Amino acid sequence: MYTKKTFSFALALAALLSSGAIHAQESPFMVRARAVYVDFENDQRSGLPLGGATAVEAKSRWIPEVDFSYFFTKNIATELVLTYPQRVDIKVGGSKQGSIKALPPSLMLQYHVTELGAFKPYAGVGLNYTIFSKRNNILDGAASVEKSSFGPAYQLGFDYALTKNWSLNFDVKYIRMETDVKVGGNKVGSVGLNPTTWGIGVGYRF
Repeated sequence: MYTKKTFSFALALAALLSSGAIHAQESPFMVRARAVYVDFENDQRSGLPLGGATAVEAKSRWIPEVDFSYFFTKNIATELVLTYPQRVDIKVGGSKQGSIKALPPSLMLQYHVTELGAFKPYAGVGLNYTIFSKRNNILDGAASVEKSSFGPAYQLGFDYALTKNWSLNFDVKYIRMETDVKVGGNKVGSVGLNPTTWGIGVGYRF
């Protein structure tokens, strides 16, 4: 009886170690490069009495995006999403009266489905931290925006494995990105850029 139990335990341990060795061969690090279409919501709240019919406009555009992922397990990963600062034009009465820049890194926590072969869908939720620069560049310095903003970010996407290391990627994110507008140090309104991003690219798992 004792021998059978010991043998069964040894088999189970060997299977566990073998499974761990197989998983260990797959690196936890992954990098992706995407072409991303950023569609800004340009929501305006509370009215902005800056001397005319005010519209805050961030032009929708294609931008490059790079992200770095770390897999804690085969299903759970974290992803850092990076790009370069985006220009947001400020218009008053239909004419441009300044511009600011927004740098919007996001940190996501993801769940990856890995039981569908080469097709590997995922969903993520995380936090966006946007840093605003040149923020006093509105109406020759008469108006400004906050230094930064925090907001939730939501994500759906999938990787399609081409080889052991390379994959195609499609990704959609919605990011809450809002900031207050101030005149003379007093809040006069807020704007919500709130972009939806549509990305396609490639990934490489080391």
